[in-house]
Amino acid sequence: MPLESPDTSPLTPPSIQPSGFGPLRIPLFRDRWIASTVSSLGTWMQDTAGTWLMTSLTASPLLIALMQTAASLPVLFLGLLAGATADIFDRRRLLIFWQGWMLGSVAILALLTFLGHISPWALLAFTFLLNIGSAMNNPAWQAIVPELVPRELIPDTVSLNAASNNLARAVGPAIGGLMVAAFKNTDTGSGFVFLLNALSFAGVIWVLVNWKRTPLFKSALPSERIAGSIRSGLRYVRYSPPMQASLLRAFIYTFFVSAVWSLLAVVAAQDLKQGALGYGILNGSLGIGALIAATQLPKIRRRFDANTIIAVSTLYNVCVLLVMAWVHTPWIIIPVLVLSGSAWTSTMSTLNTSVQLGAPGWVTARALGTYLMTFQGGMALGSVLWGFVAEHSSTRISLTASAAGLLVTLPFAHRFKILQGPTPDHTPYQWKRPAPEPVLNDPDEGPIRVSIVYTVPLDRYDEFTHAIHALRGVRLRDGAIRWGVFRDALRPELLNETFIMESWIDYLRSRERMTADDQRIRDRVWAIHAGDGPPVTSHQIYAKEAHAVKE
Repeated sequence: MPLESPDTSPLTPPSIQPSGFGPLRIPLFRDRWIASTVSSLGTWMQDTAGTWLMTSLTASPLLIALMQTAASLPVLFLGLLAGATADIFDRRRLLIFWQGWMLGSVAILALLTFLGHISPWALLAFTFLLNIGSAMNNPAWQAIVPELVPRELIPDTVSLNAASNNLARAVGPAIGGLMVAAFKNTDTGSGFVFLLNALSFAGVIWVLVNWKRTPLFKSALPSERIAGSIRSGLRYVRYSPPMQASLLRAFIYTFFVSAVWSLLAVVAAQDLKQGALGYGILNGSLGIGALIAATQLPKIRRRFDANTIIAVSTLYNVCVLLVMAWVHTPWIIIPVLVLSGSAWTSTMSTLNTSVQLGAPGWVTARALGTYLMTFQGGMALGSVLWGFVAEHSSTRISLTASAAGLLVTLPFAHRFKILQGPTPDHTPYQWKRPAPEPVLNDPDEGPIRVSIVYTVPLDRYDEFTHAIHALRGVRLRDGAIRWGVFRDALRPELLNETFIMESWIDYLRSRERMTADDQRIRDRVWAIHAGDGPPVTSHQIYAKEAHAVKE
């Protein structure tokens, strides 16, 4: 299938209307989507085969639940690093490297499994290595979405990506379970599944190798260092209330609903007395429901707001956890799991969309890395807790406790609204005034103090302070480490806004990071200024003590 030519911009496709399948008309996105679907199919086959292999190696509910932890924990540790590297380095090369890492990890696991040299801890170790690659890959993989489709198609694109993953989830577990069940030896069947998963990464690598990438945001300044990039990403999240709301809701939801995923194999084996194929069908039921939701989400979004979708999905999953705990009849649990998959995808797709639309281009991968870290952190910590409770009491008590926790925290989580109001305009602002050219020995010299003096009519003081404090978040998100506004004690019409940057180059980066929405906030402040000419701006560098001169 041909890739999009390098001179064809994905941001200006020929008349694509926002619809559920509109992004698939863009050749580059379509190639990526197909390759990703094949790779996800291999991943879900491996998830089933690996978890079932663990049940054949040990009867410990904790070790079985740790398979979910091994899959989730790398993102908890590496999410910020992955986002920082994806915002600094070329995303195409990063993706090729980490796809190769995952291919190699699974290939070695397949070889060890065929040879019979596999133990519970070795299986956990290679699952962990595989998911190190996944953790480092995912922020860059999701951050390239705005490079492939127009911004107005991002919600449909997120839904199609969810449909890709959940199509694989619907089919992959059953195929993986069938392959394991087809062999008398669980090791042999699992080994073939691992080998097929290794091969599935090749298609993604081929698409990436042939992609002629044109980044949407490319700084004219030197690249940030890793540590500085992580700090600026954390600073953005700290001063972005919409981002904080998305992260908080993702953590609460995944922490409690993780019990469904981490204990499903235990319920299948010990309560329902099913084998590998039965477990694959149960896991596939979640995937079928998720696929249905992913294809119907565009219609659902037109009828219900994001917060209603999440609240209804949460209440339904409370019921699912209770059914898994107290009802041990497969023909009842299967349809319940189908709808649970729909609720899961509706929630996670909505939260993912809120992060994609809520972050400007310069910090997209770091925002997504933080989101994935929060999401998988909830999964990892929840899986450990619910597995521990199941091992030391019973699966029934563990699932009931997670249902109770999900229900009790719903009113608190629902207070943090997401995707309210118009979609933010994160188009980079084009400065009309050139940056000042200070006399500096080193652009990393600092700290830098920027001082802006406004003349404000006394009858507009309240209006000004409201507007200037809205600008505070912009300054801090874009790189300021301190901010304040002060009123002159002798001339109360003079107000002085002051913010501190770590260095001159950080100040220049903050100018690059200003978006159209940020500029509108700044314009509201400047519109109240009543002095002759624009507000007086000065740039000052910290005066370090001179070294003593030896006589």
